[in-house]
Amino acid sequence: MIKGTAASDGIGIGRILLLEETALVYTPHTVDDPAAEVERFRRAVDALVEETTRDAAALRRTAGEKEALIMEGHISLINDPALKGETENLIMGGQCAEAAYETMCDMFIGIFSSMEDEMMRQRAADVRDIKAGLLRILLGVKDVKVSDAPKGTVLLTKELTPSVTAGIKKGNIVGIITETGGKTSHSAILARALEIPAVLSVPNATGILKNDQPVIVDGSAGLVIPDPSFDELAHYTDKRERFLKERAELEKFRGRRTKGADGAEYELVCNIGKPDDAEKVIEFDGEGVGLFRTEFLFMDRSSVPTEEEQFAAYQKAALVLKGKPLIIRTLDIGGDKEIPYMGLEKEENPFMGFRAIRYCLKKKDLFRTQLRAILRASAFGDIKIMFPLITCVEELREAKAIIEDIKKELALLGIPFDRNIDVGIMVETAAAAALADVLAKEAAFFSIGTNDLTGYTMACDRGNANVAYLYSALQPAVLRMIERTIRCGREAGIPVGMCGEAAANAKLIPLLISFGLTEFSVSAPSVLRVRKCISRWSKEEADRVAEKAMTLSTEKEVSEYLESVI
Repeated sequence: MIKGTAASDGIGIGRILLLEETALVYTPHTVDDPAAEVERFRRAVDALVEETTRDAAALRRTAGEKEALIMEGHISLINDPALKGETENLIMGGQCAEAAYETMCDMFIGIFSSMEDEMMRQRAADVRDIKAGLLRILLGVKDVKVSDAPKGTVLLTKELTPSVTAGIKKGNIVGIITETGGKTSHSAILARALEIPAVLSVPNATGILKNDQPVIVDGSAGLVIPDPSFDELAHYTDKRERFLKERAELEKFRGRRTKGADGAEYELVCNIGKPDDAEKVIEFDGEGVGLFRTEFLFMDRSSVPTEEEQFAAYQKAALVLKGKPLIIRTLDIGGDKEIPYMGLEKEENPFMGFRAIRYCLKKKDLFRTQLRAILRASAFGDIKIMFPLITCVEELREAKAIIEDIKKELALLGIPFDRNIDVGIMVETAAAAALADVLAKEAAFFSIGTNDLTGYTMACDRGNANVAYLYSALQPAVLRMIERTIRCGREAGIPVGMCGEAAANAKLIPLLISFGLTEFSVSAPSVLRVRKCISRWSKEEADRVAEKAMTLSTEKEVSEYLESVI
């Protein structure tokens, strides 16, 4: 049994097809006719664009529109003026096309790989993919084809690239194993879209596992079981059938309102990072957006997005949602989200430093630009504004005053906006939870960010293996923070939602119902599962569970008790 990263749920049972990397060997040399070599390079670029366009069309058919955009993003990379232009400059200096292109691609790969942000590191994988594609065309090497793979195939490769994924026949590939990639990688995104179980980042997978070897892929647990025994086959065959049955049962909850067993209604919305994600909300039957993480609009670029660019993004999301609520969180950078061009100074403890609302209140021009864009977009849907990392009333009052000032400007200019737009806050620190009764008098709503609330309350970094045991929303201290926040919001008559990972945790859902949570904001693929889970609980039943859970002293006791009742 081999452990990797659980990237796409489900159980795959089949035989391995090892996708070995094609050797792209050439001898760097000086060219006699640089102009002719540039033309050869340009023809290869055109051929790669044509091939990638076909791959995008294939992904659109098999996986969906959003997944096809990954390949279309490759086209933008292939046509990047800097990449093409500098390659041609090297060729004109005498280098052969292969060496020039590899030099430039490796430079870009090095830049992206060194960045802390996961999304930027993903760009390195994309550049590796297009580098291999262009070198293959220049060298006349045939592409790897997975379209001919027989039914019952488990793909094994070092890195599953989007260009390879485009050739997958969904009915034939039952599992995917790779040596690289994480939950947010394009490999994982595409595997989930194709509903193929996948385990990524399996150390030395291509060395340990062999071609045509029987194997089980448990994409839910992140396990690979080579040469399974009879008992293992029987166990995982049964597990696969239960998984498929449960997935079919979830479809019964599509198109329904989110209700408890007693008929009480809740709002089940989604977390998104870019305007295109709003279409996923509709696809997965979400009831709106509880968190639009706007910092992603500022990433993967070299300058701050303009007011018009931001307005277009917020307007697009609002129009896609067609009147469903859209909560837009203002820029939340710092901590683990660094944007190089923003000029954030290195801090010894960035999570306790100059980040989120603190940064925006000091960089008022940037903050006002974003708030103007949001207010303008509010004329096109049910938009709400949410401030991150509020720790005191002064911060909330100052931010609200800026909004009121911008409202006056827009009114004088005759620009339409929602004059009664709701302004709420993230509750993600112990300070905000302790002050929830006071903040509730000045905020239109709360949204609990359990990821940061857990870290700040327990004084632990979930990325630090030495203290990771403390990082759990089921810690009694964290549960008390959550309960107090919801109670204070309820007593003040404002809605309280939750947009952290805990909102989708089946163990926590009865407690959240008992505490009085009104909105659950989860990832789009989790909507039907959470709706089903909520449907099992009445307030009365949830109250009995919460009463017992809140008397327990340790995270282990709470977890084991909630496991026993769900």
